[in-house]
Amino acid sequence: MEKNITADIKKIDRHYLPKELVVDKWETIEPYFKELLDRPINAKDDLEKWLKDMSELEAAISEDASWRQIRMTCDTTDKKLEEAFNFFCLEIQPKIQPYADALNKKLINCAFTSELDHDKYFTYLRSVQKSIELFREENIPLQAEIAVLQQQYGVITGKMMIEVNGQEYTLQQAAKFLESHDRNLREQVYRKINERRLQDKDELNRLYTELIRKRHQVALNAGFENYRDYRFKELGRFDYTKEECFRFQEAVKQQVLPLVNKIYEQKQKRLALDDLRPWDLEAEPEGTQPLTPFTTGEELLNKSIECFTQLRPFFGDCLRQMNTLKHLDLESRKGKAPGGYNCPLAESGAPFIFMNAAGQMHDVTTMVHEGGHAVQSFLTHPLELSAFKDYPMEIAEVASMAMELFTMDHWNVFFDNKVDLQRAKEHQLERTITIFPWIAIIDKFQHWIYENPFHSGDERSAKWIEILASFSDDVINNSGLEIYRKNGWQRQLHLFEVPFYYIEYGIAQLGAIGMWMQYKKDPEKALDNYMKALSLGGTKTLPELYEAAGLKFDFSSENIKVLMDFVNENM
Repeated sequence: MEKNITADIKKIDRHYLPKELVVDKWETIEPYFKELLDRPINAKDDLEKWLKDMSELEAAISEDASWRQIRMTCDTTDKKLEEAFNFFCLEIQPKIQPYADALNKKLINCAFTSELDHDKYFTYLRSVQKSIELFREENIPLQAEIAVLQQQYGVITGKMMIEVNGQEYTLQQAAKFLESHDRNLREQVYRKINERRLQDKDELNRLYTELIRKRHQVALNAGFENYRDYRFKELGRFDYTKEECFRFQEAVKQQVLPLVNKIYEQKQKRLALDDLRPWDLEAEPEGTQPLTPFTTGEELLNKSIECFTQLRPFFGDCLRQMNTLKHLDLESRKGKAPGGYNCPLAESGAPFIFMNAAGQMHDVTTMVHEGGHAVQSFLTHPLELSAFKDYPMEIAEVASMAMELFTMDHWNVFFDNKVDLQRAKEHQLERTITIFPWIAIIDKFQHWIYENPFHSGDERSAKWIEILASFSDDVINNSGLEIYRKNGWQRQLHLFEVPFYYIEYGIAQLGAIGMWMQYKKDPEKALDNYMKALSLGGTKTLPELYEAAGLKFDFSSENIKVLMDFVNENM
């Protein structure tokens, strides 16, 4: 699988656009849209050349937009960076959309489209048809406003700081105190973090209400009853339905919650506590030091490169190349947006990894997770059209979550002794299971939110608490923390920035566990299957991509049980 592939990635050469062209204003790029729209297509070869030229234009614009977002999230305090991002959302993107729709129609109505290779173009053409069906002129200004509003979440939360022992920390950095042996300090920091979140709860509530109303209007304009149904189509969920999401939620209750209870019972026992409180979940028994896999962002990167290289040299080369290109921003700091992401760069090929590392075990998980996404960006770069690289999120998250599990055998680079390595692996497998209820909670919450878009703030809090309770374990004692819990949904940036993108983590976690089962039997074959599936990008349907990875696209209760039993045995 590795013979013909290299991480020595080359920026796509421009043949249609001038090499020096910069997307600075609409007038710079409009002539190319006009030319593509007016260009006659008299043969299949003409059509394929037209598609390549359109792809080149899309890649240049996409990369420009990506860099605007990257720069803004790296420093939310710089108003110029925010203005540059907003300029794209309000002045460039809205003017692109009518042209994009017209070009989509030109492609679908072209006499030579039927001559294109069906296997190669099927998923692309299906997606183009979907975009035509969803496009409405009146949604253009609404979607521009939504794009700007979504980024306000990072601006608001990026300013959140607390003081611990006289020193100021971001909330990500402060989380390391939740690993302390001092239970009073853990509780104090837990409450400080949540009190700080409460300071902005009303602003975040207003922001979310505004996003919900605007999204609902987008759906109505496009002829849908609600935004959920619109968004399912927009996300290209051709291969599963909302009913299957509901069944997934129920399967989590039946098959996963008993294991979650078991994990937390063992945690309580290890800590010798009368009751387990939320600030105890990251702690270790007295005498056991918190895991310290690295101290600086540079050390995290170097150890991750070594870990990836041991797994398969190509994976390590991908991270090395990103480092050479300065496509990494890893450490938490004041004014940086929260969270972590891998941002593909359509022209450059080598993506950008953004995260908020603070020296904790979950930072290693985040790094290898985003590294898995990065590997897929490298593998899809050779595909000839930008659209072919637009792969479904349900396979993208297999790329990242499987990498978390694959790399465990090489985490010795982060830990000097076997006991710490064992603890790190246990931590990972516990997280693999305990994340499922949260995925189900966020997914169920969103279905209710958009089925009831005109709910009040009190109704929202009440519904959140109800859903939270229905997926809660029987072990953790949350008494007296109701004020924090009823606003707990505000921690999840996906609700603000990428609505309905969350069930993918659950579906993909099942796929990742399936990949790990393969890996335990035959590591090389599993890694070959992994690379084969990822290199297909979006050129195949979701079930076909899973099949290429040696997996079944199946998130039924029965399959979940098989996979949970496997993780439980390994734990």
